Amino acid sequence: MDIGQLNPLTRLYGPKYDVNGKVVLITGAAQGIGFELASLLHQRGACVVLVDVNGEAAATAANALGEKALAIGANVADRDEMANAVNLAVTVFGGLDVVVANAGIVPKPATLRTMDAAAFDRVIDVNLTGVFNTIHPALEHIVAAHGHVVVVSSCASFAPGMGGSPYMISKAAVEQLGRSLRVELAPHNATAGVAYFGIVETAMTHTTLDEDELGREIGGFLPWPLNVRITAAQAATTIAAGIARRAARTIAPSGWEPYALFRGLINVVLDSQLTRDQRVHSLLRRIEERGGQ
Repeated sequence: MDIGQLNPLTRLYGPKYDVNGKVVLITGAAQGIGFELASLLHQRGACVVLVDVNGEAAATAANALGEKALAIGANVADRDEMANAVNLAVTVFGGLDVVVANAGIVPKPATLRTMDAAAFDRVIDVNLTGVFNTIHPALEHIVAAHGHVVVVSSCASFAPGMGGSPYMISKAAVEQLGRSLRVELAPHNATAGVAYFGIVETAMTHTTLDEDELGREIGGFLPWPLNVRITAAQAATTIAAGIARRAARTIAPSGWEPYALFRGLINVVLDSQLTRDQRVHSLLRRIEERGGQ
């Protein structure tokens, strides 16, 4: 094939985006998916910037990686702190090539009627506004480097958010942010992608779905294969593979793929079924009896 027929990004970078020598900033990087991804990309030669609200944990994680790993304590919900984090990363490493907006939280089970409004705000501040706060100060550097951005959404964004809607709302919005960003970066030969995960074995999952009685019951509504779990390392490998090919989207585990593709049809049927399901009614009443957060 004549090189002139290739996609501009392919002509510029070749078939694979190599992170060796690149600078990668990851939020929520002290543990879980964020740390596993930082470790994997560091092994591949990247300079990694581990940003986490827990600065001490971020420092411990960076020390475990060794050279070319920088820890920054910053709250993604704080716009100034994230701007300073990006500036520090650029000052230390001389640029910024890849940003992964990974930090996120989940609320305790509650309905919109009974939840504390402050709990709703906190989830949106971290999961949605925090993604904007992470990528916005970095975008000029990403454009200059013809780099790549990953925003972490969730397969939960496909599904009804009963009993935990702030999380689903925020992740659906993050999906749209990532899609918009990919189009907007294209004229600058930079890229963005959205990562979707089902249930990942993290501390957040154990607290929300395993250690909470009502959370376990909510999780029990997921049928196979949607209830299949993956490890944080598997999730990180999926993100890394997406970066390597500048993917518009990555999804794991694979059982969620049909739902992702046909959700417009599936959700019409599913929403109708759930509104009539007496088991759902009973669960939601018990959630409301327990009270908000």
